Amino acid sequence: MNFQASITQGIPSTLPSKKQPNPDFSHAPKRKDILTTEEKKLAVRNALRYFPKAWHAELAKEFFEELQEYGRIYMYRFMPDYDMYARPISEYPAKSQQAAAIMLMIQNNLDPAVAQHPQELITYGGNGAVFQNWAQYLLTMQYLSEMTDEQTLHMYSGHPMGLFPSSKDAPRVVVTNGMMIPNYSKPDDWEKYNALGVTQYGQMTAGSYMYIGPQGIVHGTTITVMNAFRKKLGTAINPKGKVFLTAGLGGMSGAQPKAGNIAGCITVCAEVNPKAAHKRHEQGWVEELIDDLDGLVSRVRKAQVNDEVVSIAYLGNIVDVWEKFDEENITVELGSDQTSLHNPWAGGYYPVGLSFEESNELMASNPELFQTKVQESLRRHATAVNKHVAKGTYFFDYGNAFLLEASRAGAEVMGENGIDFRYPSYVQDILGPMCFDYGFGPFRWVCTSGKAEDLEKTDQIALEVMREIKASAPIEIQQQMQDNIQWIEEAGKNKLVVGSQARILYADAEGRIKIAEAFNKAVQSGELSAPIVLGRDHHDVSGTDSPFRETSNIYDGSKFTADMAIHNVIGDSFRGATWVSIHNGGGVGWGEVINGGFGMLLDGSKEADHRLQSMLFYDVNNGISRRAWARNEEALFAIKREMERTPGLKVTLPEMVDEDLLKY
Repeated sequence: MNFQASITQGIPSTLPSKKQPNPDFSHAPKRKDILTTEEKKLAVRNALRYFPKAWHAELAKEFFEELQEYGRIYMYRFMPDYDMYARPISEYPAKSQQAAAIMLMIQNNLDPAVAQHPQELITYGGNGAVFQNWAQYLLTMQYLSEMTDEQTLHMYSGHPMGLFPSSKDAPRVVVTNGMMIPNYSKPDDWEKYNALGVTQYGQMTAGSYMYIGPQGIVHGTTITVMNAFRKKLGTAINPKGKVFLTAGLGGMSGAQPKAGNIAGCITVCAEVNPKAAHKRHEQGWVEELIDDLDGLVSRVRKAQVNDEVVSIAYLGNIVDVWEKFDEENITVELGSDQTSLHNPWAGGYYPVGLSFEESNELMASNPELFQTKVQESLRRHATAVNKHVAKGTYFFDYGNAFLLEASRAGAEVMGENGIDFRYPSYVQDILGPMCFDYGFGPFRWVCTSGKAEDLEKTDQIALEVMREIKASAPIEIQQQMQDNIQWIEEAGKNKLVVGSQARILYADAEGRIKIAEAFNKAVQSGELSAPIVLGRDHHDVSGTDSPFRETSNIYDGSKFTADMAIHNVIGDSFRGATWVSIHNGGGVGWGEVINGGFGMLLDGSKEADHRLQSMLFYDVNNGISRRAWARNEEALFAIKREMERTPGLKVTLPEMVDEDLLKY
């Protein structure tokens, strides 16, 4: 059966042969055995409802075995036989071009070159899923192939609830992930209800079909590392020969060594999963692999002496590296961590002293002991970091819940007041005041033609727009403009594409709108050979309420509220988004954050031009308004400037209080 016919078929008409996971791929670790006997029966019953009754006798036994062996029912038998990757938009069988674009983005998220655990439908972060099982994938693609521009597909945590009549102005898809009742949003609740097949953790851009491989985070990481060095060294000192030490080479963390190369430093990144490290090396995201500590010390010393710019992956545990570098007096200028500590008990963090294989076995066979080992490791980890900081290292939390989980483990990471962490979040210290408060965030696009030459044209279009804006931009945002101009000038040379022909840069509302308008015009004129999909990371100005990351520089007490993210997804939905999503948990863990995202197709039409102006404006300024109301100086500047330019915008501004009045 050809590709188009396979898509339109949905669930096969005849029961396919049983399949086994491909050993060449990285696979999700076995999940905790958390269901009772009766709940396991319910999980199997839930899985069987996707299939004809005649198949139930055979599938019931198989699904129960999957549940026992993996802790989840993935339905491997129903994995498609065709290769999984983002095809040109014209190859998708669809009545709606918007639906075809969404199909393209879904397949990109599940491309083995992009996804962390592709056969478990997990894109990144250890548990960031596009779907819970392969039946959901098959049905969703079938629905999208049938959809008209007057229907909307509603997705409940990977499950396609169905096509509903709507309008041309409505989103084609509405996605929710992990939206639990608050009192049932704890780690064991997630494990239980995910195992039952009724919810999933969508991370940020995994469950919203907007992941573009590690490039999606390379730019933000580059901006962060560049500015961390500026804070540590000053603007006059070059980062060459200076060390950035961190951990993680998975879906998002895999961006770190590439970002370090672009920033111009020595990057040492520890990774316990050999497959992940070798994958990033083969893709060119890290230059060297080293598997022994003495060899690592020798190589780093040489790089320091020679003022090198190099990225090194250490195949082993990050705790060993921090401790060894302390013993050997290796100077570490910058330190961080990007292991998936939002998911500490199921593969997000591997404890020192255990091998990768031993950890995977222990987390399933004895989860209580594994949790103890993780917390012991976190205490050692924090102690080693503290020793380096005492020698002058600048350490920042990379929004992966490292400090949060370390504090829960009893590590020495709290500040003198016993409330705040002793180390800042990178958003709190860098991206918040420097980027998000001014409206700058991770704007991204995908060329649906799949052609590299289209991506090159979009780079040039974006560069011309940014240079034009920078010429008259106020001094407050000149550095942001220049950093992004430099980024896009070098983007092609840095070989950032994995999967779809995609790009990312940081832009404010003015930049996003003007770039998008130029793209839409280029599609209409034929300069670009196919439509463009716009999107962004949820990790942005307005999309995410996350007290330990995106909103960590909100100091009016509202950082534990989620109104902004909810307004974002609702506001985007009626202003022209092609699809919208809202998730519980992306980035720092279920129950710790609410985040929303969007996708938008630019097809060259006047309607697309109207939608992009309306939606992109709100998508950014919603967040600036909230940040200004929190009394953030940079956001107040940005929103006042926007109100002067936009007569229809009128935002409530705070009155500042004389602090002397509060001395009682």
